[in-house]
Amino acid sequence: MMINRALVKILLPLVRSWCEEQEQVILRDGVALTPAQLTDARTIGVASPEKVRLLKVAEVPTPTNPLVVAAIRRVQTEYAVTKGLTLRYGIFIRADCWGERDLVFHELVHTLQYERMGGFREFLHQYLYECLSVGYPAAPLEQEAIITTARRCR
Repeated sequence: MMINRALVKILLPLVRSWCEEQEQVILRDGVALTPAQLTDARTIGVASPEKVRLLKVAEVPTPTNPLVVAAIRRVQTEYAVTKGLTLRYGIFIRADCWGERDLVFHELVHTLQYERMGGFREFLHQYLYECLSVGYPAAPLEQEAIITTARRCR
């Protein structure tokens, strides 16, 4: 699979549609942040932490489109071990990781990134490109979440 901006443009509408649908599920069925989580969100600069909802799931869902699935596998070979997934104001948290403050904090950094970048289209374009070109753990947006969590979630 050739990794370039053209591929991201093909993937973007497929991923965006799935992400927007999943965010609606989380916003409908999820729970609001606790007071401590609201404080964490405000500490890192999330503009609208009251909009965030967390949804406990046995396994973080993945898109079913074959092209998207292939891209995910290229980026992250063990997607099944994903503990959380942020879709702007909706965050999936795997049930066995539900009480992990650092995980929620990390995901809230991604919410901040969505806000800062202007929403799904802009965030997903950048995030997909980074993950597909340099790999998930080395992607600058992912590194920002990792570093911010390490510095502030103590």
